Amino acid sequence: MAAANHSPSSPYSCAKDSGPVIPTTSLVTFLERVQETAFQTYERSKFDHKDFIDLSLKFDLSTTVKAFDEISKTENGSVSTKDFEEFIGKWFKSAGEDLVYVEPMDFETEPYGFLPKVENPEVRAWALEVHGLWKKLSREVSSSVHDHPELHTLLPLPVPGMIPGSRFREVYYWDSYWVIRGLLASKMHETAKAIVTNLISLLDTYGYVLNGARAYYTNRSSQPPLLSAMVYEIYNRTGDVDLVKKALPALLKEYQFWNSEIHTMIIHDAENCNHSLNRYYAMWNKPRPEASAIDKRFASKFLNVNEKQKFYRELASTAESGWDFSTRWMRNPSEFTSLSTTTILPVDLNAFMLRMELDIAFFAKIVGDDAIAEDFLTASHTRKKAFNSVFWNENMGQWVDYWLNYGAEPKEPQTWEAQNQNQNVFASNFVPLWIDLFNSDTPLVEKVTRSLQSSGLLCAAGIATSLTNSGHQCRDFPNGWAPIQHMIVEGLWRSASTEARKVARDIAERWIRANHVAYKKTGTMHEKYNVEKCGEYGAGGIYRPQVPFHLHIFLA
Repeated sequence: MAAANHSPSSPYSCAKDSGPVIPTTSLVTFLERVQETAFQTYERSKFDHKDFIDLSLKFDLSTTVKAFDEISKTENGSVSTKDFEEFIGKWFKSAGEDLVYVEPMDFETEPYGFLPKVENPEVRAWALEVHGLWKKLSREVSSSVHDHPELHTLLPLPVPGMIPGSRFREVYYWDSYWVIRGLLASKMHETAKAIVTNLISLLDTYGYVLNGARAYYTNRSSQPPLLSAMVYEIYNRTGDVDLVKKALPALLKEYQFWNSEIHTMIIHDAENCNHSLNRYYAMWNKPRPEASAIDKRFASKFLNVNEKQKFYRELASTAESGWDFSTRWMRNPSEFTSLSTTTILPVDLNAFMLRMELDIAFFAKIVGDDAIAEDFLTASHTRKKAFNSVFWNENMGQWVDYWLNYGAEPKEPQTWEAQNQNQNVFASNFVPLWIDLFNSDTPLVEKVTRSLQSSGLLCAAGIATSLTNSGHQCRDFPNGWAPIQHMIVEGLWRSASTEARKVARDIAERWIRANHVAYKKTGTMHEKYNVEKCGEYGAGGIYRPQVPFHLHIFLA
């Protein structure tokens, strides 16, 4: 493959900032109507908007729509609970029914060499119980999805894989990185490769890895780009060169997507250098189908159509970040509708892009393409300089998000200004430690470690996501979140600093203890935990706390 066709500066054909939003499918549009009716029919506490957008049709769409239009409705569009539930039962298959359980191809009750450093009998028994959850999370797409895709919002995928669990019945992008880390700890290498195969399939089909494997994500946004990190971890365990050869063209395509005009902004620094950096930006200005009824309620405060559309874009862009939702993205932390994600250059996204550049350079070396390797190694060093110029705050000893000047055009460089650095403390400020270019610098690591220790984020049960207790946000204090714990702990642990490694061990022990205590009380793993109180799971957000899989990474 010619390096000139895949260099880091290559353009990507993508709709511009002001370009059209691609319409969603007719099925999704109809299911939004069903969701709205459910929202009006049920009590809010008993309503999960996603359940209704994930339904599958038993019959063709036009016949189902006709039957729906014939249901007796009140003036405000609601129907009786009895009539609504009878309609759902007659015309739909339940959410999740289009996924079929499949026995994992490489699961063993106790794999050889499983977690050799875990010696405590109670903890080891718990680890094996958690390992056993893979059998509950293994799924493949049903034949109906392949044969009749028009009846489903679930997308056909080529091979079986793992789902997060609970309401998340489909593959999600960046969650899959931690699924893979857990699978590798469980010696399930083939299942880990299968997940990468499915994500590459989405990338090849749509031009980027979707937020999740649903039709309502196909025209909107991605998630934090960690596909290269997944491939790296698998190669590091298996030495599978064929996987690298298969993945490299897809990773080059993904890199171009993230360097499209809408995802990049140029910052002109004090040393007269221009830095091209990345942001989240969803090409969507309507309610998110999976949360349409909720989004419309929030947007009702806006009277102007353009303001509503801007708010919907910010909602979708925040979902692209994976941090949905946090005061990190709000101009006014007390006002949810002040989301302004598209005007932020996030520290962690740019760290992930740096990781992708390093990974692609590494993979290109493996397959013998020295030109691509050199291009991407150069790009990584250029981005590292940008971190020092744009994100680093010497007084804080942290990297911080950078706020763009409102309304600026992507093509126009913005001059770096100190006041545009967001000096509020978020756990994301420490994510660059995860990247070897930073954790290999011992004096820097020790400075950042001391900053973390004095930040207020370290609590009895782990690292808080932020210092703001917003009450209704799941990515804010006092919630702790497994991916954040992992990246910071791993970054500290990889360093040569004795101080940093001691802090890493302490955080990991606190987090694992909290997970263990909660598991003994509830019998499940949770998506987030209250880091102030050991053993209590987190709260906030628009859905009930979920039961996923993130613990595996801390037992490796």
